[in-house]
Amino acid sequence: MRESSSAWVRNRNTVRHTPKSLGQVSQTVILAILVLVVGLIYVTQGTKATSYDYELSKVEGEISELQAKKEDLAVERARLTSIAEAKSSEVAANMETASVSGYAE
Repeated sequence: MRESSSAWVRNRNTVRHTPKSLGQVSQTVILAILVLVVGLIYVTQGTKATSYDYELSKVEGEISELQAKKEDLAVERARLTSIAEAKSSEVAANMETASVSGYAE
């Protein structure tokens, strides 16, 4: 009762599996999604660089304002120092105090 057919041998599969691959449309869709993701990453990086540029510009503006204030304070300090030195000088001590002699009518 033993049949020896090559297609029906014991412990062998009779189904042949073909390897599955993506179709043309699926490959196109996946490629489009990859291009979109790379584009979004590129735009995001560009936006970050622009925001850093704005922050840097803001900080540079603050630095220039503080330098201007520093220069103004240096001038004020020099003025006050010169007034204090003038009051304590020997020439200033020998000067007479001024008084108003009268007003024009």
